[in-house]
Amino acid sequence: MITRRSFALAAAGVAVAGTARAQGTWPEKPVRLIIGYPAGGPTDFGGRLLQDPLSRLWGQPIVIENRAGASQIIATEAVARSPADGYTLFLAASTHASNAAVYARLPYDTLADFTPIVNLYASPTVLFVGRNSPYRTAQDLVAAAKREPGGLAFASSGNGSSGHFALEMFRRKVGIEVTHVAFRGAAPALQEVVAGRVPATFSTLSGAIGLARDGGLRPLAIGGPRRVEVLHGVPTLDELGMGIPDTSPWYGFIGPKGLPRPIVDRVANDVLGLLRDPAIARRIVDVGGIILAEGPEAFDRRIRSEIAENAEIAREAGIRVE
Repeated sequence: MITRRSFALAAAGVAVAGTARAQGTWPEKPVRLIIGYPAGGPTDFGGRLLQDPLSRLWGQPIVIENRAGASQIIATEAVARSPADGYTLFLAASTHASNAAVYARLPYDTLADFTPIVNLYASPTVLFVGRNSPYRTAQDLVAAAKREPGGLAFASSGNGSSGHFALEMFRRKVGIEVTHVAFRGAAPALQEVVAGRVPATFSTLSGAIGLARDGGLRPLAIGGPRRVEVLHGVPTLDELGMGIPDTSPWYGFIGPKGLPRPIVDRVANDVLGLLRDPAIARRIVDVGGIILAEGPEAFDRRIRSEIAENAEIAREAGIRVE
């Protein structure tokens, strides 16, 4: 006799078997990759770089969807509201972690609503001045700021950006007071420095590499953990005795909460394999990137650590977005 309990157990078994079968054959249709910034930027670069290789590995198209705006919050919310079936993935920048520290309210929980999958690479934050700047070294810049507290301006791509956090860490480390000028994006901030209207900036190398190569920007020091190949001869702040915590923005794959572990492992392992491909690795290095290749657990630890660190800096510096 079929009882209510036996029917429920049978139905549950069918559901579990269906879920397992779906995970085992994933993907069976195109995978949407949401990016919270416009096409052509450093976050979009990682998506375009892996789009075709992953499509070949998975036998399905990877459809990139650029949902720019609000410091990638629009895109992040869209991912949080998506089914945890592996068909919507998020290529997030590290503002995913800093937003949690600077925004008074977010339409999602940065930790509870997402599944970290794999972290691709980081782009060092670099201290730049314009080509005609009188400052030849980071020491020159610090000395000028100490002579006139508050008189030296630093541009950033926005309040709470990685460059803003780097500036706040730097000025505390070396004991200077400066004026922070926030722009709406990296491009206008960099152009003001190139033109000499703002003396300096901390900027992501991947976003400034073109201006650095053509001489529009002069790099004084690297805010990342080590020197980079494309800026041969430029020291790190740590080498100069001005070391700050690493503020290098990262770019990684994240999914909605509850993403099944087999899908997490499939995506992570496939991406990690591609990062070992010399041709792909070379393209990342050529734009000033540092390959991280962090799996789910390491990536999760990084996000949690950065949220805590950024929250402390934001409190001390009064960085807050309502």
